[in-house]
Parts: sequence; C-alpha cells; structure tokens
Amino acid sequence: MSTPGAPKPVKLFAGLLASEKNLFATVEEQLAAVFGPVDAGTEAVPWTVSDYYAPEMGAHLLRRFVSFARSIAPEMLPDAKLTAQEIERRHRGERGGRRINIDPGYLDLGKVVLASSKAAGHRMYLRGGIYAEMTLLYHSGGFQPFVYTYADYVWPDTTAFLTEVRARYLDQLKENDGR
Repeated sequence: MSTPGAPKPVKLFAGLLASEKNLFATVEEQLAAVFGPVDAGTEAVPWTVSDYYAPEMGAHLLRRFVSFARSIAPEMLPDAKLTAQEIERRHRGERGGRRINIDPGYLDLGKVVLASSKAAGHRMYLRGGIYAEMTLLYHSGGFQPFVYTYADYVWPDTTAFLTEVRARYLDQLKENDGR
C-alpha cells in the first residue's frame, strides 16, 4: 500500500499570444512580479494555427513562451491561471477584447500540463473554474502529443524550448535535493 505524500514542485511557464510584439515585455514584467523572474523564453513567432482569436485580438498574432525561475506547487496552477486572466483584463483593448492571451502551464519530468477555464472531455476540474489538461507526455526521450494537443505545442521550436525548460527543471530538482 502506498502512502500519500507531497508532490515535487513543478516548473511554471506561460504561452503568450498577442498582435502587438511590444506587449510581451510589459506582460512578462507583470507575470514576473507574481511568479518570479523569467529564466527562459522563445522568440516571438507568427501564430498561424487558426483564426480562432482573430475576431477578438486581430490578425497577425505572435506566439511566445516564457518560463519562470521559481518552481511552484502543482496545486497552484488554478491561481496561476486566475492571475493570468486578471493581467489579460488589465490589457483589454478599446472595444473590450483581449490584446493578449496568457496560458500558464507547468512541466515536471513526465508531462506538460496546461490550465484552462473551458471544460472538455480530456480536462479535469481543479477549482475556481479552472481545469487541467495534460497536453504532452515525456516518453522515450521526447515530448509526445495527444490527439487534442494544440498544434503550436508540437512545433519543433516549442518542443525544443520545453526540452530546455525540462533540463533546467531537472537541474533545479538536483540542486534542491542536494541541500
């Protein structure tokens, strides 16, 4: 029989989507004020996955990912999502639509988990109106998608970034276990 125990901390990251490149730096500062310094990030690249956000955010969106130096407890994922939604609200456009979309998630050694406020068959309810979705599985030396995984999470640049973040996370775990 196993005994329940506390989980290891996890590595927080966020996917950012905006039509204004200069908005990334401002939002990253606001996120860092809550979650600690950004320790890695991708270049902002054109997001060509769909036109889902175009009516609200406009066309020609850019995608960027950032990770944070400080680890969190996995049960803090709903708080991260609710904080992200509050930051999104601060940056609403003149017509009330979002100018930036912030999707927090975390990774541990075996998976990437995203937070969402939308229910779906593959998402588990956490609390506060927030659901969790395991979007990538780390298996056989790399990240493996599921049928529902968002297309931009399987882009080679995204998986390379997540692999780098996973390596940083592993180093952090080794450092903390050595104390």
